[in-house]
Amino acid sequence: MVELIFGLVVIVLAGWMIYKKVNATVALFIAGILLLFGAAIMGHPVLPEETTTGSIWLDPIKSITQSFVNNLGNIGMTIMVLFGFSSYMTQIGANEVTVRTLMKPLSGIKSVYVLVPVIFIVGNLLSLVVPSASSLAVLLMATLYPVLKRIGMSALTAGAVIATTATIIPTPLGADNVIAAETFGINLMDYVLKYHAAISIPTLILMTIAHYFWQKYLDKKNPETDDIDESKLTALREDLPPAFYGILPILPLILITVFGIFIKSINIGLVEITFISLIVTVIIEIIRKRKIQQVFDELMVFFKGMGNGLAMVVALLVAASLMVDGLKALGIIDMLTNSVKDVNGAGMILMFAFSGITALIGLISGGGLAVFYASIGLLPDIAHNVGINGVMLAIPMQLIANLVRSVSPVAAVIIVVCSIIGKSPMAIVKRTSVPIIVGIISTLVLSYVMFS
Repeated sequence: MVELIFGLVVIVLAGWMIYKKVNATVALFIAGILLLFGAAIMGHPVLPEETTTGSIWLDPIKSITQSFVNNLGNIGMTIMVLFGFSSYMTQIGANEVTVRTLMKPLSGIKSVYVLVPVIFIVGNLLSLVVPSASSLAVLLMATLYPVLKRIGMSALTAGAVIATTATIIPTPLGADNVIAAETFGINLMDYVLKYHAAISIPTLILMTIAHYFWQKYLDKKNPETDDIDESKLTALREDLPPAFYGILPILPLILITVFGIFIKSINIGLVEITFISLIVTVIIEIIRKRKIQQVFDELMVFFKGMGNGLAMVVALLVAASLMVDGLKALGIIDMLTNSVKDVNGAGMILMFAFSGITALIGLISGGGLAVFYASIGLLPDIAHNVGINGVMLAIPMQLIANLVRSVSPVAAVIIVVCSIIGKSPMAIVKRTSVPIIVGIISTLVLSYVMFS
């Protein structure tokens, strides 16, 4: 009981720190250290006997080392390489070419409410290229928002659709999918196609319908005639490369699909595929610019992007795994599974519990992926002990972590949109609320029906 109380206090402390805008990585890291030393003080072994330092007080420190080593392996390298590649695509202008190319046909559609579902779907596809929700919002507000306003779309409708574009598109390039697939020992393409897509695609369809009717209803209820404040729009690049560069950001996606579905005889991973795509891009850049030194200088952005991936995601994984190790050392995970494994509907209880915590922290902090990363390591053991499919716990958490960002008034994507259109965050959240709620309900229901 003492262990349970101590663990709950530390978890609440971590949530409070995140609420107070302490970086989620720092909050989880501190929580993990406290849990590990708490376990040591209470006489629980922190490390297995074969890996212990020989001192119970030094074992928590070695646990930190092991967490870094484990997470800098396959998962960490994949995430860092993907971050580096995305950064390089932005540097050479390829990401913006892709966005402009896909958005250009939309300018020919004159019906405001036909554009609502179209933009939502195309915007979600663009998140394959620009995975950061706030970065994609900046780009779409600069390229698409003026067009939408000029054909008569209200600022709030345009802003709400753009604020919900980077949500739950099924992609093997997503860090959350990479981590989930690795954790459950599932092939990445299988996880994306058989599990993620089975829930996310129907959910996106329902969200598209909800967007259409909700934005149309609110526009009729509260019509607006605001003009664009051009000074708030981000300046567009004028030195963009040729149109064929638009294929380069999605080259890893194309290759992993080809090798993962059609050429299974070749065993090649996402890291290798991304490096192939990078090499192809560098060769094209050298041929186009004929300035090898400049191309090589710009290539450094790739390695800086890898550093960003380490700081933004891999470090968060390390901190999260420390907290998981602390909870395991205290025996709290065993307490949790033993308390519910014989209860009817244990799977549903756990699914709602994990998803609810994810949604709550996401609303408070502006994103729920920190909770997902912190919890994903627990799910296989919990699911096994309770006798349920672990994916039933993971998928709702993962999707809700991405969805809830669009209804948090402190999320970066909401702040970006409302600052440009000159509306309050709550005005945008009101517009995004119904589609996101539909998405969350759909995710929970479909996950339970398909995986229970």
